[in-house]
Amino acid sequence: MLELIAKKVGMTHQYKENGVSTPLTMLKFYDNKVISIKEEDDKHIAQIGFEKTENKKNISKSLIGLYEKAQQPIHKKLKTSNLNKKTSVKAGDSFIISDILKLGDKISVRGTSSGKGFAGVMKRWNFRGLEASHGVSVSHRSHGSTGQRQDPGKTFRGKKMAGHLGVDNVTIKNLQIEYIDSENSIIAVRGSVPGRNGSDLLIKLKGI
Repeated sequence: MLELIAKKVGMTHQYKENGVSTPLTMLKFYDNKVISIKEEDDKHIAQIGFEKTENKKNISKSLIGLYEKAQQPIHKKLKTSNLNKKTSVKAGDSFIISDILKLGDKISVRGTSSGKGFAGVMKRWNFRGLEASHGVSVSHRSHGSTGQRQDPGKTFRGKKMAGHLGVDNVTIKNLQIEYIDSENSIIAVRGSVPGRNGSDLLIKLKGI
């Protein structure tokens, strides 16, 4: 499965011929290049560099040495991806979006969800809260009972309670491609993806 890195640009929408509005998320792929490729029994393991740069300031020496050994330009990001045994990809090649994607294809997108800080159970777990009246005092948004009495007398691990919300690894599967801009390496998928605008996303493509 080929895995490429893209940046979330933002969201928009488009109207179909029947007047239905479809939400879209715009994703911009970084320029990429295969740094090295190694063969195994039933697959190829490729190291792919993203976002070419001339500035070595924020690149580790070990990573610079890897690029120099492979005689490839320096990139800011490096990702290892598994390819099919039948692939003809070799070191120095690049993946062109229009060659590997077409309208109607479905992809999986993985990213880090937006952080929302400390949240109560109504926002974090969609609890309905307590009653609005009938003796409830200053506890309308609380989660109610936490544990039990003497037996077993403890709070079980995994109990849904208030706490930190967001900043989790989230994968959205089977997002359909609705638009492709080959010149600018931008695609639009139907629906939403995790993360804020400008954050990096991992795009998983099957069959490559």
